[in-house]
Amino acid sequence: MKLVLATGNKGKLREFRQMCQDEVVAFSDLLGAFDIVEDGATFAENALIKARTIYKKLKETYPSGNYFVISDDSGISLPVLDGAPGIYSARYAGEGANDKDNLYKLINAVKAKGLKETPAYYTAAIAIVSQYGEYVVHGWMHGKVIDKVRGDKGFGYDPMFIPSGFEKTLGELDDEVKSKISHRGKALALAKPIIQMLRRKDIH
Repeated sequence: MKLVLATGNKGKLREFRQMCQDEVVAFSDLLGAFDIVEDGATFAENALIKARTIYKKLKETYPSGNYFVISDDSGISLPVLDGAPGIYSARYAGEGANDKDNLYKLINAVKAKGLKETPAYYTAAIAIVSQYGEYVVHGWMHGKVIDKVRGDKGFGYDPMFIPSGFEKTLGELDDEVKSKISHRGKALALAKPIIQMLRRKDIH
């Protein structure tokens, strides 16, 4: 059984590999790169769309293979912006925008409100799709965003987000610390028992 991650995001792939003891393969290594239309209304819907799409293509391409597809959809939400960027976090600055474009658009949106900092939270939904069914779990990380960039670690909005209980941004914190408090880490902690249960089914 192979764990296949339904993302082309290198930052996410690195995080999953650090947090999973199992070998995690990027879907593009097996199927090549292609775009998936994420038109769901929630993080959970988008995670399932990605996982289902990859699982279907894997079964078509490798009929005899047994794959567990893991997909995550995550983003940052600011109450002061009515929850934006939310599910549009990866394309907040428009289609084709990169992490830096999105980051500075959000900084400018905070500045436009006349704020130096404001509450924010990350959401991660992890979907698992296999021959044994579909599962979705969630994790959250609360804190605040600031109107500047600090640190060059992590990716996405990490350099402007300070988790509750910390003074450093995610862009300044070590990976080991982040994995313990991150939204993705919390969701993955809930996903692991499900993966272990499915593994046992797979063996028997």
